Amino acid sequence: MNSPQEMIEEMRIRYRLNAPQVFSAMLNVPREEFVPLEYQGAAYSDAALPIGHGQTISQPYTVAFMTDLLDLAGHERVLEIGTGSGYQAAVLSQLADKVFTIERIEPLADSARERLKRLGYTNVKVKAGRGEEGWPKKAPFEAIILTAGVDKVPKALFDQLKEGGVLVAPVGEGADKKMTKFIKKKGKISKKEYGIFHFVPFVESN
Repeated sequence: MNSPQEMIEEMRIRYRLNAPQVFSAMLNVPREEFVPLEYQGAAYSDAALPIGHGQTISQPYTVAFMTDLLDLAGHERVLEIGTGSGYQAAVLSQLADKVFTIERIEPLADSARERLKRLGYTNVKVKAGRGEEGWPKKAPFEAIILTAGVDKVPKALFDQLKEGGVLVAPVGEGADKKMTKFIKKKGKISKKEYGIFHFVPFVESN
C-alpha cells in the first residue's frame, strides 16, 4: 500500500507535475475515507477505483491535474459536476472559499454529503440533481469542474461561469477525452487542450 507521501512523489516523478498547493491539499484529505472498504488498501495507488453505481473515484493524478488547471487562489466559489464519493470536493475545499457539488445518483449524493460532514468539510454543499443545469441559485462561479467525460460542455455551465472564470472538463467523442481548460473573457470562451484522459461518461438526467 502506498502512503499519501508516496502518492505525491509518484505524481512528481512519473508525470513531472509541479503543483505544491494542490499536493498540500491532497495530503490533508484522507483518500481512504472516500473509497469502499475493500479498496482502502489501494487508496493511495495511482488508479481509479470503483465506488458503486457504475462510478469511480478518479486516479490521484487526474484529480491533481484538473485541480491545478483551475488556478485557485482561495477566494473562489467552485461548482463541481459529479460529486461521486466527495473526494474531489474535499480537495477543492482546501483551496477555495466554497464548493458546490452536484451528483445525479441520489445514493452517492447522500453518502458523499454524510461523509464530508463527518470529516469536517463545512464549506462544501452537496446537491442531488441534474449536473447539466448547474446550480443557478448559487451562481456565478469563479471556477467550474466536470469530473465526467462530455461530448461538449452544457451551455448552462458557461452561463454560470463568472467573467474571468475557469472551467475544466474532459471533452470529446468516445471514451478518450481531451482535458480542456476554458476561460471566459468579455463574454467569450477561449480554450486550451491538454492530454488524453479516460473518464466515465457524463449522463444527463431524464
